[in-house]
Amino acid sequence: MIGKKYVVLAGFLLAFLSQSFAQDNTTESAYSYDIRDSSLIPAKRIPQHNEFLNNAYPFPALPRNQWELGVKGGLSTISGDVRSQLPTFGFGLHARKALGYTFSLRLEYDYMTMKGLNWQPSYTGYAANPQISQYYSAAAHDAVFYNYKSTIQELAFEGIATLNNIRFHRAKSNIAIYVLGGFGLMTYSTFYNLTNDNANGAPYDFNSVVAQYGASGFTYGNRKAIKTTLKNMMDNTYETEAQRDPSQPTIFGGTPFRPVLVMGAGIEIKLSDKFNIAIEDKVSITKSDLLDGQEWQETGDINSHAMTRDYDSYNFLSLGLNYNLTIGKPAVQPLWWINPLDYAYSEINAPRHMKLPKPILDDADGDGVTDQFDHEPNTPAGCPVDTHGVSRDTDGDGVPDCKDKELITPTQCQPVDADGVGKCPDPACCKELNARLDSGAIGTGGKTRCFIGDLPSIVFKGRSVTLSKDGKALASTIAEKMRNNPGCKVAVIGYGESSKSAQQLSWDRVNEVIKYLVEKEGVSSDRFIFRYGQTGGDENTIDVKDGTGEEGPNTVPAPHPNLRKK
Repeated sequence: MIGKKYVVLAGFLLAFLSQSFAQDNTTESAYSYDIRDSSLIPAKRIPQHNEFLNNAYPFPALPRNQWELGVKGGLSTISGDVRSQLPTFGFGLHARKALGYTFSLRLEYDYMTMKGLNWQPSYTGYAANPQISQYYSAAAHDAVFYNYKSTIQELAFEGIATLNNIRFHRAKSNIAIYVLGGFGLMTYSTFYNLTNDNANGAPYDFNSVVAQYGASGFTYGNRKAIKTTLKNMMDNTYETEAQRDPSQPTIFGGTPFRPVLVMGAGIEIKLSDKFNIAIEDKVSITKSDLLDGQEWQETGDINSHAMTRDYDSYNFLSLGLNYNLTIGKPAVQPLWWINPLDYAYSEINAPRHMKLPKPILDDADGDGVTDQFDHEPNTPAGCPVDTHGVSRDTDGDGVPDCKDKELITPTQCQPVDADGVGKCPDPACCKELNARLDSGAIGTGGKTRCFIGDLPSIVFKGRSVTLSKDGKALASTIAEKMRNNPGCKVAVIGYGESSKSAQQLSWDRVNEVIKYLVEKEGVSSDRFIFRYGQTGGDENTIDVKDGTGEEGPNTVPAPHPNLRKK
């Protein structure tokens, strides 16, 4: 029996797998459905859907999916005390609904007929069977070949787990492999074929079959010939109701019914988005030993009186046609056909999810502050502004930085002229000295008066000729003192006379300090004395000293331009 069953299953697989594999290699769509389509989302999941569309929640809502309705037919057999006889047929109907991408529920009704016929005779075991013992006598050594015909109806509620729709390297598959398990109720009605209607209802003479083959002739090798002999002898009426357990409940006028546990596995092969075929094998287990009409089974030697008792089960191997049905509102295909990773991979490859565009705001004067926040909408081009779009005035002298030649004018030196340059009063400590100088009470030796005091030196690192952050801060201090002492000149001194390279490096550094003080701090260039390549100092240090009354140029050509640092 088992061999025939799996031969049929293999035939079904060979017939349909080639078609399914060809479909599986076709071009796949970017995604199984439009993830943004609100019509596919149930009302209770619309809040999640809206949050997803607004990028407030990372997961899309689970869509509404179709029902699967199916019809099937196939071979049904009982595993019990009497050997099953093929072919016996059954059919089934089911409705299935997915709860997620891997789990679904199915309600199924099956109607099955099963037959059985033993090719080994019983001599004594049937004496315990009240139905058979009415026609045959163990005391008279009558031989009996057990047989039956059983009709089973089953209504089961099943959970189905799909095993292969979560795929990492393909969008989808046209084959769905699944396992199932569930419970339900079944009824059975079993009858024997014990009498010959062609002989006025007389019991069959099974002793003649025993005489034909002999007691030692009932071997596995002769089973086909024995069954053929029995079939030629017997009619097909199955007129005698089989033994029943009076303790079991009944319905529909005495038909026994029992709870049943079902389990099985199957494979669905997709023909289109609407249709698929399924090959399935399902086993049903119930706590009854009378599905085949025999409660006891004789073991081994036919002359032995040892018997065993166990519960029967039945099997349904089927081929089905399934249809995906939309009920009411739009729905996607059943979720076990959809790869839940499909959306994530598609979004990574070609994003389609809604994204808010960057705002484009007007800025008429191009100062980097949008018009609705700009307190000065007509700032001249190139002038730095604050967060309100107003031109920066670092020293608050009323002249914007972009036009101020003295970027930091002390308060005591204001008001300033149109270029932002102020006139600083003499320090209080020097008023008396200045007065005495002005009166000639103290001579200056022909030198201009200056009280600028000590000025900081600026240090360069390595062979750099660019002012560091600390160097710029020191330069700002020098510039402030020079603005506070407008009558003073300063000498900028660089060291290094040992080689042409050292001389040029010294020139570059002196030039960088004077250039910064003139261009960035607004100090007049004619207030500097340019000295480079001096001896007696550190080559990485630029000294700045009071040079009032001294003579010297404020610009000097580069001594070795070809060695100049860029």
